Amino acid sequence: MKITINRQELHDKLADIQGIVEKKTTLPIVNNFLITFGTQKSEIYATDLEVALKEPITIEGIQEELTLCMPGKRLFDISREVEDDLELQYDDSGWVKLKSGKSLFRIACMNPDDYPIWPKLSNKKTITIHSDTLLSMFEKTIYCAGENDPRYAFNGVLLHLSGSRKKLHIVGTDGHRLAIVSRDMDVDFEDEIKVIIPRKAVTELKKILATIDEEIVIDITKNHLLFKLKDKEFLTRLIDGAYPNYEQVIPANNDKVVAINRDELIKCLRRILVISRDKTRIMKVEISNNIFGVSVSDPEIGEANDSVNVQYEAKPITMGLNAKFLLETLLSMQSPTVIMELLDTLNPTLFKEEGSDDYRCVLMPMRI
Repeated sequence: MKITINRQELHDKLADIQGIVEKKTTLPIVNNFLITFGTQKSEIYATDLEVALKEPITIEGIQEELTLCMPGKRLFDISREVEDDLELQYDDSGWVKLKSGKSLFRIACMNPDDYPIWPKLSNKKTITIHSDTLLSMFEKTIYCAGENDPRYAFNGVLLHLSGSRKKLHIVGTDGHRLAIVSRDMDVDFEDEIKVIIPRKAVTELKKILATIDEEIVIDITKNHLLFKLKDKEFLTRLIDGAYPNYEQVIPANNDKVVAINRDELIKCLRRILVISRDKTRIMKVEISNNIFGVSVSDPEIGEANDSVNVQYEAKPITMGLNAKFLLETLLSMQSPTVIMELLDTLNPTLFKEEGSDDYRCVLMPMRI
């Protein structure tokens, strides 16, 4: 059987799955992907058992059905290096021949029957959201999620859908900081849904969402989320665990308010972080007389002090914050002015964009 595949389209499709095809695994078959040649439709499918992506590929002139399990990284490299379209030959021997111009490759395949199947979903709840909105919500929360945290539930973001209140919240936290973004959501059910999306799934979804501009459909089940993204389908297994009660963490009685020029404080923090190399990035913050003063010290490097003008009318306060965390918080916001609300030197500090409560970030103070 001979099949001709457009080199550029194959390269683009394989590029989509490179973050999914697992490089380091004890299950060799997930180093591969499935390509199904059909008389009506051809598809590429890849999974690492946690996330999966299925998308169509245009291949004309297919006379009979064929499914191959082929190495993802190797075929991607071939499609990147050759210049002409690829002619694929398969003869049931378990090997595939690929020809492009004068180049000829012979590649071992695995048994497609052994490849992990796409699960069937049941008892679904379905919502619709614009790709730009979902991308923004992920970008505003994923940086706060844990990474390789032994508390497994922290290694992802929480999708909290309140059908009765018509609200969607996405939350990220690593126990030291928290970000929550909220949007109105028109749904036709009253359920309260809380599911944890793995960090890797969010990272791969962001890449796809950045390339489209349309409404997308999300099917929610007990163990999976299915995202229908234009002509692609992205499936993720959910994290099984109890997410912390984030609503208890968000302070409601912080009575000291600081209005900060976002861009000026970002520049200030970048300057002083030149000195700090400590992983904790401990920074001393002194707020008084409409001045937001910051300082860091490293016994082997030196010290740095800087300040910006702010609006602050309460009593002077001195506290410790993680400079890197504060910088990432400010970078995730968009309004020219950021509002900082605090109670004292030990309780959680709240940051939000001026004039809006849709996006809130919490930082835990540090002892200095």
